[in-house]
Amino acid sequence: MEKKLYNSVMIVGPTACGKTSLAVKLSEKYGGEIISADSRQVYKGLDLGSGKDLGEYGYIEYHLIDVASPMEEFNLFEWRKMAIEAWKEIRERKRLPVFCGGTGMYLDSIVRNYRLFEVPSNPDLRQKLSGFSMEELQAYYRSLNPAMHNETDLTERHRLLRAIEIFEYSQKQQDKNGPEPVCDIVGESLEIKPLIIGIKIPREELRKRILLRLDQRFEAGLIDEVKNLNLQGVSWQRLERFGLEYRFVAEYLQGKVPSFDELRNRLFIAIRQFAKRQDTWFRGMERKGVKINWITGDFFLNSVNIIEQSLFID
Repeated sequence: MEKKLYNSVMIVGPTACGKTSLAVKLSEKYGGEIISADSRQVYKGLDLGSGKDLGEYGYIEYHLIDVASPMEEFNLFEWRKMAIEAWKEIRERKRLPVFCGGTGMYLDSIVRNYRLFEVPSNPDLRQKLSGFSMEELQAYYRSLNPAMHNETDLTERHRLLRAIEIFEYSQKQQDKNGPEPVCDIVGESLEIKPLIIGIKIPREELRKRILLRLDQRFEAGLIDEVKNLNLQGVSWQRLERFGLEYRFVAEYLQGKVPSFDELRNRLFIAIRQFAKRQDTWFRGMERKGVKINWITGDFFLNSVNIIEQSLFID
């Protein structure tokens, strides 16, 4: 008897490509529930800017949306733990888990089963580094980890401090226990086997979709959403760390961006650049051996064809 390979579906692709709509349609057809893989949709109140589009879900159950306060940090550890629990619960109900999102590291942590361990905070190290400038911290991290691949850790002080903390802890663990990866959380042996479907859209069409969606978000009240989050106690600095819509609108509301037209133009460019980075991440997953079934044209029909030709674990 031929082995059945899959027990879930994963929809990937760049921002504004239509992932949510496709995930909903597939969930309707196959009795699925959606597990969101979006690093900003986990936060309550980050609605328009993160593209939650909750109205699209209809009666379809969804998970990992609105599970954290915007005043608190939510990381890969927490998302992965909750995603695994959601997957187990959906499977127990004899339904199909459908992962959907554009945060590549979240998706990759499931697909390639990151082997991770928990890293405690190190107050003594943080005290030692408290007087370092950003340039000194960056130089220090580079000296520790010359083979680093994640340059984003170098752009914000809190992320840079955490990266140093993680790296130094991991080195101590290697000395005691032998080789371990430089990661932030504990993994477990997973039996999650997703059939991965990737949406591919011509560049010019994606640009049009990005601009159309951006204008729709402005019309729906994106600026007021960011303003209200600040009035509710979310600092400007915190809003800027959420990136893209929240960063640029927060800067606009503080007078750092001179006009609405400038805000719209800068944000349009930044979102296009973000979409390119997403594509780069997914190509990187493929280079590491991950099979992504890319679709064009009629996304739903082509996805159904791929699913119907695949074998799933009961």
